[in-house]
Amino acid sequence: MGEVVLEVKNLTKYYISGYFRTKYIVGAEDVTFNLRKGEIFSLVGLSGSGKTTVAKMVLRLIKPTKGEILLHGKDAFSYPIKDYYRMVQAVFQDPFSSVNFFFTVDKIFADAFKLAENTYKKYSAEEKNEIIQRILEKIGMEFKDIMGRYPHQLSGGQLQRLLVARALIISPDVLVVDEPTSMIDASTRVGLLNEVLRLKEERGMAVIFITHDIGQAYYISDRVAVMYKGRIVEEGPADKVFFEPEHPYTKDLIASVPKLLEKWSF
Repeated sequence: MGEVVLEVKNLTKYYISGYFRTKYIVGAEDVTFNLRKGEIFSLVGLSGSGKTTVAKMVLRLIKPTKGEILLHGKDAFSYPIKDYYRMVQAVFQDPFSSVNFFFTVDKIFADAFKLAENTYKKYSAEEKNEIIQRILEKIGMEFKDIMGRYPHQLSGGQLQRLLVARALIISPDVLVVDEPTSMIDASTRVGLLNEVLRLKEERGMAVIFITHDIGQAYYISDRVAVMYKGRIVEEGPADKVFFEPEHPYTKDLIASVPKLLEKWSF
């Protein structure tokens, strides 16, 4: 693996609740991990385990109650916001809340290129179309089927893949992917996951992959962290976590995976 790109240290988020604001709910607590260049690191757990809370803090969408996030060794919150989002991008589980429905697909891609071009070279119109077409083909979409259309004219699965394509155009150092296949047909899921793997290999992109499906995490990950009630309860290489689980919660997650091989029984 390459150099450490992202460090998360004792990251904690408490949500205040109650009529007198005296109660709190643990969103995440003492979460610590690092992410290296060219590595896919999965956060696995059921709904409410704290995965998305960690992702939102890494993306600077919410501020941690305590703890540190370091990008290239520097406090994540010290970067100008545009500089930060050139380096850290996301694909969210709910694509309908992630785009401006007054913008066409062309405009969405054009804005992505504007952000990318501040870091990389200027692209001609032909180069942009070639890049878009190549990315769309790899995630199971046709250039002619979506260009010129508005988000409301696309299905949930198409819109989710559009957001993946937008993030890939920017080519960030860190890609945070939150349940990217939740609205995608089974026939195209593997293609999308393989495209993420290709980016890891060819561009050295570091990926935080968030999923409730530990089988999917095993397929794509170098390392896996299992979250339960806001904490990481088990972490390690994907093979070790999957075939030699130690925590009872991890064993329960694995037991829920359909088994094709006898050796997968625990």
